[in-house]
Amino acid sequence: MSTETVRVADETAERRREQRGWYFYDWACSVYSTSVLTVFLGPYLTAIAKSAADADGYVHPLGIPVRAGSFFAYTVSLSVIVAVVVMPLVGGVADRTGRKKPLLAAAAYTGSAATAGMFFLDGDRYLLGGLLLIVANAAMSVGTMLYNSYLPQIAPPEERDAVSSRGWAFGYAAGSLVLIANLVLYTAHDSFGLSESAAVRVCLASAGLWWGAFTLIPLRRLRDRESTVERASAASGARQLMETVRDMRRHPLTLAFLLAYLIYNDGIQTVISQASVYGSEELGLGQSTLIVAVLLVQVLAVAGALAMGRLARTHGAKRTILGSLVAWTVTLAAGYFLPAGRPVWFFVLAAGIGLVLGGSQALSRSLFSQLVPPGKEAEYFSAYELSDRGMSWIGPLLFGMTYQLTGSYRSAIVSLVAFFVIGFVLLARVPVRRAVEAAGNTVPEKI
Repeated sequence: MSTETVRVADETAERRREQRGWYFYDWACSVYSTSVLTVFLGPYLTAIAKSAADADGYVHPLGIPVRAGSFFAYTVSLSVIVAVVVMPLVGGVADRTGRKKPLLAAAAYTGSAATAGMFFLDGDRYLLGGLLLIVANAAMSVGTMLYNSYLPQIAPPEERDAVSSRGWAFGYAAGSLVLIANLVLYTAHDSFGLSESAAVRVCLASAGLWWGAFTLIPLRRLRDRESTVERASAASGARQLMETVRDMRRHPLTLAFLLAYLIYNDGIQTVISQASVYGSEELGLGQSTLIVAVLLVQVLAVAGALAMGRLARTHGAKRTILGSLVAWTVTLAAGYFLPAGRPVWFFVLAAGIGLVLGGSQALSRSLFSQLVPPGKEAEYFSAYELSDRGMSWIGPLLFGMTYQLTGSYRSAIVSLVAFFVIGFVLLARVPVRRAVEAAGNTVPEKI
């Protein structure tokens, strides 16, 4: 065996090892997205806010009158605004120093600690819940941005759709596993000597412990690379957001993709964060039903992510994503007509969401990785994460305002259809092959 063959084999083995470690950050942090943000925290924090509300159903954070049913949505929106400020600064530091792992560790353990602190939410402590949600959600966004920025470094272009899809599948598998444990604990809380509130708080806190524990695996396996970006002084951090925007203006096709992604992903993130509130408040479904529905989403999202990854190899990532947006539109529009108190139809809706959720997110990530100029991974993925979680404050804000004005969660949920329709139109107009070439990358055979 030649020396060159041995070298290539060693590089491939090291790349596979890093990829397997990379998957485990999705395994670690996705439990926060599923157990905390999607299932438990929305209904629980809404209930706490209602217990603190005045006779007219309003709470008054910082003296501002807010309908208790809108508090969770507004808090999610505020957490995203905080992330918008922090992510470009961290992304710029990561690219200039080449030291992503310490930053990833700081973000992960900040979010983990805030999530574990949710164990202390009881009574009428809605302000504490809002503060912990803001910290955890912002840390989640920063950590995910750094995690995503590894993708172009650990997978060549022809592997990225598959690697990205496997990462999402790992995350949904972890979410499913923990949700099963949550379902057992919640439904049998009396047998464990816990009240219903205590069971929910244990489920919330355990997601933080899971996040922290499994983050150790990617921190051991991922490696930092020497920066190819000129080092800058610490004072440049305050200017990083504007520098990133100015640099991206030199790649208008990449910016066009981000605009489309910003729109349709805002709809996706809002559905994820508000679906349990819709199910509990509008449809009158119990917590156990919501857990089973989200568990169904997790299981089908694993299959959906892998299946859509295979479709992308045949039809290209762009076409596959466009097809998923059509499915999102149909599924969400059908959600408006769901009858109250009929869990079976909520499960059908959950199945539809699950089949397109993982694939649309995984392929969007891998497609964007083709549009990133070499050496700018963390900086550009900070902009991507602004579009992923960071700019997803418009949907929750629209959802909360629609409910505040109409008192109807059905009106709030159907308003989100516009995000998928507009996102489809904008993405369809992006010439992705030219965008890849303009970024200085090799164009894959199928994209």
